[in-house]
Amino acid sequence: MSQTRADEIGGRDLKTAHQDLHSEQGAVRGEHPGRSRNPVIKVVDLAWLEFEKPDLSRAETFARDFGFQIAARTERELWLRGTFSGPPCMVIRKGRASRFIGPAFRAAERTDLDRLAGATGTSVRESDVPGGGAAVGLLDPSGLPVRVVHGGETLPALPEQKPLLLNFGTEHGRRNATQRPPREPSRIQRLGHLVLETRVFARALDWYLDTLGMIVSDFLFLDGQRERGPTMAFLRCDQGSLAVDHHTLAMHLGPGTGYVHSAYQVTDLDSIAAGGEYLKERGYQRSWGIGRHIQGSQLFDYWRDPDHFMLEHFADGDLFSCDVEPGWAPMSASGLAQWGPPATRDFLGVNPSPAKVREVLRALRGDNELDPARLLGLMKAMNS
Repeated sequence: MSQTRADEIGGRDLKTAHQDLHSEQGAVRGEHPGRSRNPVIKVVDLAWLEFEKPDLSRAETFARDFGFQIAARTERELWLRGTFSGPPCMVIRKGRASRFIGPAFRAAERTDLDRLAGATGTSVRESDVPGGGAAVGLLDPSGLPVRVVHGGETLPALPEQKPLLLNFGTEHGRRNATQRPPREPSRIQRLGHLVLETRVFARALDWYLDTLGMIVSDFLFLDGQRERGPTMAFLRCDQGSLAVDHHTLAMHLGPGTGYVHSAYQVTDLDSIAAGGEYLKERGYQRSWGIGRHIQGSQLFDYWRDPDHFMLEHFADGDLFSCDVEPGWAPMSASGLAQWGPPATRDFLGVNPSPAKVREVLRALRGDNELDPARLLGLMKAMNS
């Protein structure tokens, strides 16, 4: 690396708009800007996630234990919701095997669907979900089905788990009263974000920026490979001056394709902890937690459902408006949390298995962005 390049990375040529708001480093001149100059549309949020599973009764039992409410149930479909007003946050359809189908994003206006359909050579159709509405069906560069929806039924709000009243230093809001959070499921408020793995990270990143108008909050890069570009991005929706979740979608380069985990907001740390004890008592597997993230700052706790999908309880995440520039940081397992237990091999997805070896070999032989140097860099990051 040249001295000029090293000086730039050291901070002498960082974008001043970054202002160290959320990361020690900003972009170096010429690096990915983290947003599109002229996106087709700007989605405003995730609407819901779609899955298939063979046993809806088992899926419903876990859903209730994890803290979802049941929005609708038929012989073939299970719709899950949070307590906030809005659409359901997950649909599980009966299928032969357990698999993730894809996400649905919410468009701001009905005309956005027409513009999106025209730009992508698709069509606007009636949505095949309870409550109706319209939808455009797309495929991202990884081959994942992505829907963009508008309209449809808005579910009314449900009773909340109230945050505990806390005493801080000389601020004593709670007097003559004890803290006894009940041992019960964390009450899900809403769907927060989705994390995906892809072998075509750069293409997928640009697609979500150019097509759906998302913008990057933080980039991660591999040690010694920053000049090759990032290998993970945390993307938020662009709602102008309105501050929104640090990430609604996160993606990282890897040998696999598709779902990594999804995250659901709950009230506070006590909701996360008491709900975690409830899940543990019922024999579910904690993947990683409890801790606090760096990128996004969320309090987190990760669990596996009976079909081995990873789901996260989170609270107290960062909110960014459109004027916050992307942060840049090296990718590492130890850099995933400010405090908490070390990231587990299960969470990192590095448990060895014949299926994992086959996945890596297929990726290295394919037409994608994962080459031996990238793979070795990822392995080093997940062990650092």
